[in-house]
Amino acid sequence: MANHNKAIKISKKHLLGIQDLSISDVNFILSEAKQFINLNKSKNKKLDILRGKTQINLFFEPSTRTQSSFELAGKRLGADVMSMNLNNSAIKKGETLVDTAMTLNAMHPDIIVVRHQDSGASNLLSQKVNCAVLNAGDGRREHPTQALLDALTIIDRKKKIEGLKIAICGDIVHSRVARSNIYLLNMLGAEVNIIAPSNLMPKDIQKLGVNSFSDMKKGVKDCDIVMMLRLQNERMTSSFLSSNREYYEYYGLTPDKLNFAKEDALIMHPGPMNRGIEIDTKLADDINKSVIKEQVELGVAVRMACLKIFCE
Repeated sequence: MANHNKAIKISKKHLLGIQDLSISDVNFILSEAKQFINLNKSKNKKLDILRGKTQINLFFEPSTRTQSSFELAGKRLGADVMSMNLNNSAIKKGETLVDTAMTLNAMHPDIIVVRHQDSGASNLLSQKVNCAVLNAGDGRREHPTQALLDALTIIDRKKKIEGLKIAICGDIVHSRVARSNIYLLNMLGAEVNIIAPSNLMPKDIQKLGVNSFSDMKKGVKDCDIVMMLRLQNERMTSSFLSSNREYYEYYGLTPDKLNFAKEDALIMHPGPMNRGIEIDTKLADDINKSVIKEQVELGVAVRMACLKIFCE
């Protein structure tokens, strides 16, 4: 009966991107996640919803937050969780993603969580395996669970997203987090401002239904949420920045720039943070303004919801 019910709620077998979800899918995932928030704060955090199920975490890129969060989520639901860091494994010996998929498929997992440096890798994997695939970040394309946990964090504090003004600031061009958040926040009725220096701003960004700014003070003006992004130095082929100090002066979140946002504006960052470059240390740690710790905490709840829903 539960399975039949699930089929009505989410038609997709995989979670590859926010763009694949309907608004009712999103609301269903977020309502499931809300139920796990209290569980994660309680003494006994273990359920057996996924007992007997096998979850494989396949990380081709280093990740602390996302990988540990998915691992914890799977274990709290009672799944058998296996994590593979592939920066130093068979892939280095020339094994392709398709070969890896076939090897894993032979182990009969129920769900594979994948992070890969190439956009579209999770889609390719989903076509080659018999189980559900959750995208934990693919190249510059999407990072759906990050956007979902960001939405849950905002709803948890502001009680809604519709009608809010949200600024996303930083290295937009390399950011799958920005892309997934733009899709999701637009879907949920927010007004989205994108702030970046011209060489870190995608050329066709307006097509995504956002306002773009190169002046941070104008971009954060009257915003309810200021979401800072990580500078993705590993994806920058040439010198995008003249210096960290200059970047901080123009695009780092400082108290004087935050003053242009609403008085009760919240600060977000997907992590890891470059303190003193992307964000002032005092602001990052300000418990009245920063919800960066809550993002990590609610990330586990969102990933539990996604594992539960997609791991039939």
